[in-house]
Amino acid sequence: MSSPIVLGIETSCDETGAGLVRDGRLLGHAVASSMAEHARYGGVVPEIAARAHIDALRPVIAQALADAGLRLSDVGAVAVTAGPGLSGALQVGVAGAKALAHALDVPLHGVHHLAGHVAADTLEHGPLPDPCMVLIVSGGHTSLVLVRDLATEPVVHLGDTLDDAAGECFDKVARVFGLPYPGGPAIDRAAREGDPHAVAFPRPLTGPGHDPYAFSFSGLKTAAARWAERHTPAAPPPVADGAAALQEAVADVLTRKAVTACTDHQVRTLVVVGGVAANSRVRALAEERCAAAGITLRVPPLRLCTDNGAMIAAVGDLLVRAGAEPAPPTLAVDPSAPLERAALQPTTDAALVP
Repeated sequence: MSSPIVLGIETSCDETGAGLVRDGRLLGHAVASSMAEHARYGGVVPEIAARAHIDALRPVIAQALADAGLRLSDVGAVAVTAGPGLSGALQVGVAGAKALAHALDVPLHGVHHLAGHVAADTLEHGPLPDPCMVLIVSGGHTSLVLVRDLATEPVVHLGDTLDDAAGECFDKVARVFGLPYPGGPAIDRAAREGDPHAVAFPRPLTGPGHDPYAFSFSGLKTAAARWAERHTPAAPPPVADGAAALQEAVADVLTRKAVTACTDHQVRTLVVVGGVAANSRVRALAEERCAAAGITLRVPPLRLCTDNGAMIAAVGDLLVRAGAEPAPPTLAVDPSAPLERAALQPTTDAALVP
């Protein structure tokens, strides 16, 4: 007997996503982005993001259902990102999910956003091997975690970023280089015309005595900014070279530490997820180093690397099939939730009222 169809809703930042998954198979999904509205500010404006989610949520759900050839009445469970993310943006998704779950009389599951990124890979490559090493790289997060059963077991953190995340480094340096927001894709495009060895940018926390799994990109960001500032209007910096060298440094650090973690823990599969997993050099260098170390590399397709509802539906599907307890009606948001388990079900104070 098939499991129920799970509708996943994602509104943690500037993408409004809805996806439908059953038994590990993606049936349909849709995404609306408010990125263009934030571009003039050089970063995401929380109030603009929240208002954009309000406008986009219903149309995006309708589009995902149409993509799957389904009706709302076909949905058997609802999963929603409860954190981490922008508080106002998360509130929109959770409120919408609660309303849908109540109207349809189906279970509701709160999901950790980063667990969604991990589960996104299952929609392309099938169940995650037990164990697997996961490198999560995005605008706000850079982590190395050991995953066994995502639906039922705790996620083991081996290392996290101590300051700027990899994607944040790209965004901030892109602005200094005069490149548009978002910085990651802009750096990637500019790097195609540059020499990755033109600038000797540092590789943070890779020397002896440093935590082999921790990340730090603040110093690299500063080094890139100082390099650009040393040039003058009469002799502007060669942005393509700077972008290529920066991208090479980030990719080198990320993949070096990920492969080291796999080798140290005798894990034969590395999964790279998150928005920065779409970076061409990160993907290429991960392939090269994993092949040399005899490690199987799994990376979701580009459409599932950035924030989307399909990945949240994928977690919801795993939770439903594992028999996880649904969230209570008092499900709240947790904007700074650490990744401990896939299910994230913080509650409001109302849960304490008899």
